[in-house]
Amino acid sequence: MIRFGPAGNSESFYEAGYKSSVEMPGWLKNLGLNAYEYQCSKGVKISEKTAVELGKNARENDIFLSIHAPYYINMSSEEEEKRENSKRYILESMKAAKWMGAKRIVIHAGSYKKVSREWAVNTAIGVLKEALIEADRMGYGEIAICPEVLGKANQLGTLDEILEMCRVDERMLPTVDFGHLHARGLGALNSLGDFQKVIETIENAIGYDRLKIMHCHFSRIEFTKAGEKRHWTLDDKEYGPDFEPLAEIIYRKNLEPVIICESRDKMAEDALKLKDIFYSMG
Repeated sequence: MIRFGPAGNSESFYEAGYKSSVEMPGWLKNLGLNAYEYQCSKGVKISEKTAVELGKNARENDIFLSIHAPYYINMSSEEEEKRENSKRYILESMKAAKWMGAKRIVIHAGSYKKVSREWAVNTAIGVLKEALIEADRMGYGEIAICPEVLGKANQLGTLDEILEMCRVDERMLPTVDFGHLHARGLGALNSLGDFQKVIETIENAIGYDRLKIMHCHFSRIEFTKAGEKRHWTLDDKEYGPDFEPLAEIIYRKNLEPVIICESRDKMAEDALKLKDIFYSMG
C-alpha cells in the first residue's frame, strides 16, 4: 500500500484547536491520510509515555509512523566527538521509534569541507555500521535507518552517496527527497525522463524490492546556486518539481513508497493533493 502523510504538523492542525502531536493520527485519518513523520529535528525530546500514546493512536487509525532524527547529525565530521554524538542521536531516535512503533528513522549524513568526498562517505559508512551493531544489541533491529538525499551542494547527500550508504545493510532504505534532488541539480527534475532516470538509478543500486518500499519526501522548492533555499506549497507553481511524472512512474512500476510531504505550513493539505494526483493515474 502506498502511504501519504505530512512531515510535522500543518498550521491548520493548531488552528482547529489541537495542541499535541498525539492527536495527529486521528486528525490525519479524518483527512484521508495514512502516514506521519514525527519531527525530532531539534533533538529527541519526546517522553516514553507520549511516544507510546502516539503509537497507540497511530495503530488505531492505520497511520504509518516514521521519525526525522536531529538535523545536526554529522557522520562525516572530522571530529571524533561529533561522530560519536551523531551515533548517539541515531540510537536515541531509534529508541523513540521503538516506543511508538515507528518503522523508520530519517537521518542526515552531514557535510564536509576540508576532506575528500571519499573520506566523508567512508567515514559516514563507518558510523552507520557501528550504529547498526549497537541498534541490534539494543533491540532496535527492525527499525530501518533511512539516510536522506540533501539539497545543498556542501552536504553529504547526493543520490549516489545515499545509495552507497544503503548498500551497508539490506534493511536500510534511501529517503529520496525529490525537492532536494531538484534543488541540488539546479532544477534537474522537469520531465518523465528525469524522474525515470532517478528511479532506474535506485533500482540498479539496491534492487526492486527496496525501491518498491522506498521512503520519499516531496515538495516544491526554491533554490540558488548553492542548492536548496526554501520549501513552498504545491500551489506555488513557479517552483518545481511537479509530482505528476513521479506519480505516473510509481503507478506504472507498481511501487508502494511512503511519501511524506514537506510543503511549507501546509504539509498535510498538500499530502492529500499528492494522494489525489496519484489515484487519478488509475
